[in-house]
Amino acid sequence: MSVLMISILLALAGAIIFSLIGLVSGTDETAIMVPFTLLVILLGAPPEAVFSFFMAAVLSKHLTHAIPTALMGIPGDTTAVPLIDHASALRRLGVPHVALRKMLSGGLIGAFIALPTAVLFGQFLGQFADFFKASSGLIFTLAAILIAYFSKGKWVSVLMIIPFAFFIKSIDTFSFSVVEKHLSTSFFLGIAIGPMLSDILFSLSPTARKGMVRQTAKEYHLAPETKSWKGFFPNPFRVLTGRQTAYTAATSFVSSLTFAFSPVGMTSLMGEIVGSRNKGVYKKSTSSLASMNGVTESTYIAEAIIPLLAFGIPLSPVALGPASPLFNAPPVFTSDPVNNLHNMMTPWEFFLYGLIGLVIAALIAYPFAMNYARKATVFVMKNISQEAIVGMFIGLACLLAFHEAQLVGVILTLTMAAVGGLMNRVLGVSSGVQFMIFYGSTYMMSKLLGV
Repeated sequence: MSVLMISILLALAGAIIFSLIGLVSGTDETAIMVPFTLLVILLGAPPEAVFSFFMAAVLSKHLTHAIPTALMGIPGDTTAVPLIDHASALRRLGVPHVALRKMLSGGLIGAFIALPTAVLFGQFLGQFADFFKASSGLIFTLAAILIAYFSKGKWVSVLMIIPFAFFIKSIDTFSFSVVEKHLSTSFFLGIAIGPMLSDILFSLSPTARKGMVRQTAKEYHLAPETKSWKGFFPNPFRVLTGRQTAYTAATSFVSSLTFAFSPVGMTSLMGEIVGSRNKGVYKKSTSSLASMNGVTESTYIAEAIIPLLAFGIPLSPVALGPASPLFNAPPVFTSDPVNNLHNMMTPWEFFLYGLIGLVIAALIAYPFAMNYARKATVFVMKNISQEAIVGMFIGLACLLAFHEAQLVGVILTLTMAAVGGLMNRVLGVSSGVQFMIFYGSTYMMSKLLGV
């Protein structure tokens, strides 16, 4: 089977899977995208097909995450959190369906602006690749400090860099003595599923469970479904006004260039800028939502492509989180030395196979969310347990860890998940900070302790 056909099939699978996952509120992008992407890589998919799968997954997830955000007022995932206020304002006005359409249309436009922008900017930055590769250890350490300071944990995240690096290196040394190879996938998976596992640990602890107990079940009120267009695929440029389209295009372009910044931070910032230029609750919220969801797409796409194309090492929050397997998935991909999509694909292939993923995702997720949002939401709320989703991802992570190092890999993954998850939930040391510390741990320990 040709690489092109495999890419189309995997993009199709990614679009379907992540369109459905996006309906489940509160699903963390890193925890769900890392295991699936690793699975595709380790099954032997060509690099081009892996990239198409990832692009389709990103677009699909960030389109359908708008459904619980707009209709129920609960964030579909981490990047949807900044959209809640504007979505809730439109729900109070009785037009959540308008909020949903604006978000979906903005997301679609933002994705297709981000792809060519990221490829061109990545090519430009590629001339500095040798410097970044030669100084990767120092860069990871400095980036860990910077990202830690701007994370939720602030100074505690900074203070935990050295202890957590020591912890990682200690486990790595011990596991090497048992399996005689350095593990990587198991570490990734542990950090990725940490927040999910920590929630389970809280529920099992009599002390921690007290803060999770609810006396009554939550109630959600869904607005009736309304359709104001003909056909199956509504034109996003007709859903948005000309002014909203311009705002979305501008914010998506600018946020595609700021690949080192947090996607959530950029989403909030661009929403504030657009909101300040519109008066009235309706105009302000609809314009902000369109732009903000466009930015959730553009930041994820650009932050994966730019460091991958330019340097081959993960130098953005998305590259350190959901996109980390594209950089480092031993033995297939490695970032030190660089042997990943950076070496295996040309800029033209990044654009072509990225476009394949985005087009297929757009043809599936966009009309699905536009036409069946309410029905799908009701089905998920009534029939799909969030605990089952969590269990599925933890099980998949353990499967991949077992593939890497049998029982040692599983124990390492669960150990990292427990420690990393509690650091995340209790101290606010985010997964992005933990990934950056992992990448820089060897450099830090060699300079501090000579090991």
